Amino acid sequence: MAKHSHYQGFEKHYVAIDSIIFGFDEGKLKLLLIKRKFEPHKDNYSLMGGFVRENEGIDDAAYRILEDLTGLKTIYLEQLQTYGEVKRDSEARVISIAYYALINIADYDEELGQKHGAVWFPIDELPPLIFDHNEMVSKAMKRLKRKTVIEPIGFELLPEKFTLPQLQKLYEAIHQHPLDKRNFRKKILSMKVLSMLDEKDKSSSKRGAFLYMFDKEKYDYLISNGDYFELV
Repeated sequence: MAKHSHYQGFEKHYVAIDSIIFGFDEGKLKLLLIKRKFEPHKDNYSLMGGFVRENEGIDDAAYRILEDLTGLKTIYLEQLQTYGEVKRDSEARVISIAYYALINIADYDEELGQKHGAVWFPIDELPPLIFDHNEMVSKAMKRLKRKTVIEPIGFELLPEKFTLPQLQKLYEAIHQHPLDKRNFRKKILSMKVLSMLDEKDKSSSKRGAFLYMFDKEKYDYLISNGDYFELV
C-alpha cells in the first residue's frame, strides 16, 4: 500500500497567517498595515501575512511573520479566527488563520517596517483593505475591547513605565469613548495591581505625573484570592 494512500485524490490548499498588529501612540490606537508590492491588489493596503511552511506549526509561523515585520520576539499574540471562504483570495484557495498582536510601538523596528512598506494608521482612519482583512480587523477590535475589560492585556501596548493619564487614554482609545477620570482611577487603584514609582513624567506639565508599573505578581495574587480584573 502506498504511503498516505487514503489522502490521495483530495485537493491541496494553501494555509496562510494574517496578523492584526495593534500599537498605541500619541493617544491613539493604531494598526500596522503594509502596502502590497505584488499582484493581486498591488499598491493597496493589507495586513501582514505569509504562508505556513511545510515543517512549521501555525503559532511558530505567526511569531516568525511578526518578527520579520517588527523585529520583536516577545509579543502578546492570540489566535483570532480561521477564514476559509472559497473565493476569499482571487489567486488560489487559501485558508487563513488570523492572529492579533499587541506591541509597544517604542520597541518596534521602524527600519525593518519601512523595508516591508509598513505604515501605522489610527484605527479610525484605516484605508480600504484587501480580501476579507476589514472583517478580520473588526473581529479583532471586538475581541480586544472585551478582553481588556477582564484581563490586563492592555498593558502590552504601553511602555514598562506609564502614568495613569496614559493608561486612561489607552482604554479610551480602545473602547472609543471617554471615561470618567475619578472612576477610572478608583477602579484601577482598588485592584492593587500597579506599583507606583518614585519617578515622575514631566513631559506634559511642570508638576508632572507619577509613573507606575503593572505588577504581575500582584495580579496573580488578586486572581488567586478569587477576585477579578474589571476596568471599564
